[in-house]
Amino acid sequence: MSRYDKTHYWKVDINTVSVEDPNIQEAAIALRKGEVVAFPTETVYGLGADATKYDAVQKIFSAKGRPSDNPLIVHIGDKNQISELALDIKKHAFKLMDTFWPGPLTIIVKEKRVCAENVTAGLNTVGIRIPDHPVALALLQASQLPVAAPSANRSGKPSPTTANHVLQDLSNRIFGVLDGGPTGIGVESTVIDCTEDIPVILRPGGITLEAIREVIGDVIYDSALYRDDQKPKSPGMKYAHYAPNAPLWIVEGGVETLQKQINELTERGKKVGVMVSDEHVPHISADIVQSCGSKAHLEEVASKLYDVLRSFDQLEADIILAEPFPYEGIGEAVMNRLLKAASHVVKL
Repeated sequence: MSRYDKTHYWKVDINTVSVEDPNIQEAAIALRKGEVVAFPTETVYGLGADATKYDAVQKIFSAKGRPSDNPLIVHIGDKNQISELALDIKKHAFKLMDTFWPGPLTIIVKEKRVCAENVTAGLNTVGIRIPDHPVALALLQASQLPVAAPSANRSGKPSPTTANHVLQDLSNRIFGVLDGGPTGIGVESTVIDCTEDIPVILRPGGITLEAIREVIGDVIYDSALYRDDQKPKSPGMKYAHYAPNAPLWIVEGGVETLQKQINELTERGKKVGVMVSDEHVPHISADIVQSCGSKAHLEEVASKLYDVLRSFDQLEADIILAEPFPYEGIGEAVMNRLLKAASHVVKL
């Protein structure tokens, strides 16, 4: 693993940032030299490297401690770059690009073998997206590179939604980080496989199933979405993800069941952290009670999810209990991440 005496830190103003910004230019030069740079997107912070250079991409895996059989998403700054990377693109893929790019939708297409093999994990496909964030777009356009970028955190930990989260995990392990403030959506992009006649969602995220159906009609969820026994075709499909340091239990059955579980663990001497909706905060008594937003506004829950999960590490909880959220809209993505983070689901 590369070690750096200091991780470069560049603060940029999202309201005035441009390709000519000196900080953007410095970060772009680093990418062209084969270094790894963290940058904000509208979903989470990504850890970027030149997708065409095997050694540069390998620095991502080394910094994150990430298994290399998990494919990476490639970020581009201009839709015209798609022709340089992909072939045999289907009509429904173009419709999705026209509707949702820039935005939190990763589209899997057949690839031209331009990307390094460790980007695609040996598959003949690649996931591509254009992020909807001024800092990300400025960096991508300044570098003129396809940039492979998973989330900028240690593998398995909650994804970073601030530059400080990145530094907590990766300080001195990466060349630099562009600080563009907190991200917006808070959960990663939706990943959809568009190589077949009926597109398949491999990972729920910032673009909902309902929104996709409005554009292209038929679309389904992958049968392996909640299984770990198949070769992953998308990030987030394999291994434990998004987990805080303490064990996380999802407790079904409502507030009374949750409080009963809290009481039992407290009696056993555990420092209990609880993550609940705004609606349930007044009805819960525990050592640490954190709200991640209202069930009536699941976009807020998604945006706060990782920050709240990380807060339990700072507060040194022994165990974390979380209520489930509705499987509707972006709630599908919220529950996908919670289930990946959880070590146990309590069903009473």
